[in-house]
Amino acid sequence: MSPSGVAVISPVMSSYRWLRVSALAALCSLGISCAVSAPQAGSAAPSASESAAPADRNVAQWIERMHRAPCARPYVGTFVVLSASGAMASSRIWQACDAQQQLEQVEVLSGTPRVIFRRNDEVRTFWPQTRVVRMDRRDAAGLFPRVPAVDGASISQFYVSKFLGHERVAGLAADVVWFKPLDGLRFGYRLWSEKETGLVVKLQTLGPDGRVLEQSAFSELDLHAAVRVEQLSRLMDATSGYKVVAPAVVRTTAKEEGWALRQPVAGFVPVSCHKRAVSATDDAQGVLQCLYSDGLASVSLFMESFDAQRHPAQPQVSSMGATQLLAQKIAPDVWLTVVGEVPMQTLRLFAGQLERIR
Repeated sequence: MSPSGVAVISPVMSSYRWLRVSALAALCSLGISCAVSAPQAGSAAPSASESAAPADRNVAQWIERMHRAPCARPYVGTFVVLSASGAMASSRIWQACDAQQQLEQVEVLSGTPRVIFRRNDEVRTFWPQTRVVRMDRRDAAGLFPRVPAVDGASISQFYVSKFLGHERVAGLAADVVWFKPLDGLRFGYRLWSEKETGLVVKLQTLGPDGRVLEQSAFSELDLHAAVRVEQLSRLMDATSGYKVVAPAVVRTTAKEEGWALRQPVAGFVPVSCHKRAVSATDDAQGVLQCLYSDGLASVSLFMESFDAQRHPAQPQVSSMGATQLLAQKIAPDVWLTVVGEVPMQTLRLFAGQLERIR
C-alpha cells in the first residue's frame, strides 16, 4: 500500500526505508545493538543487568542486557513484521561476531529480491535481478536486531519499564517487558527478551492508546547455528558479475551544513549526519540526512534542494505502521522530509525547530 504523497517523496522515503525496511523487510527499527568488541558468552563476569531478577531490572539494566545480546551467540532466524494496516513482510537473518567485527546477512523474502550484508559499518545490498550491488557505509544501528547505543541519551528520563512475565516466542522462553513513555513525544514498546541471551525475539510498538501499531518477531530462531564470520564475509565480498555502485557518502554535522534546531526536542540527541546520494545510480542528486534518537526511537531529517517538478506546494503527511512522515517546503530552495517511528507531533516539533543558520 503506497502512502499518500509517495510519488513526490519516494527518493527520500526510499533512502530512509533502506535503513529500516531493506534490513528488516518492513518497518521495524527497534532491536538490540552490540559493540564490535562485545565479549563472547561466558568471557566476562555477569553485569548488574544479568544478576538482577527480571522484575527488579530498571530501563537502563534492560537496555544494557539487550546491548550485549547479539554477539553472545551466532544465530539464524526468520523475521516477520506486521503493521496495523495488515501489511506483512519477512526476511531471513544470519548473524555472527568475533573480537573485531560483526557480520550480518539479511535476505529479504518479500517484495523485490535483495540480500543485504553488513560488516561493522560497511553495508552492501545485492539486487540479483538487475545484477547490481550497492556499497555504502551506515551507522551500526541500521540492521536488526539492535537498539542504538546513543551517547547523551537518557532513556530512564523518558521511559519506565514494567516486567510483564514470561512467554515463549519461536520455541524459546522470553522475558516480557513494557517500556512505557513518560510523555507524548514517543511511542511505547513491549519487548520479548530471550531469557538466556537477552536477544529481543519479538517487539510491539504501541500507540498512546495502547494499540499495537506494529509487531515484529522471529517466527523461528536457531541460537546454536553454525554461522561463522569468515563465511559471511566471503559471501559479502562475492561481487563478481555484479555492477558495483558506490554513491558518495560524506560524514558531516548539521552545523557544518548550516542547520540547527532552535531548541532540542526533549530526549532526542544528534546521532549522525551525512550527505549522500539518494539514488543507487545517480550520484548527482544528493540529500543531507541528520539522525536523532532518544536511545529507543529515532527521527531522521532529510534536507534536499526544492524541485517544483517533484515537490508539491502543500505539506505531505503519511503514516505506515509506527512510521510517520512529514514533508514540506521550509525555504524557497529547500524541501524537508522528517520521518521516524514517533507520533506526528514529534515530527512537527522537529520541523518547527529547524532553522538555517547560514
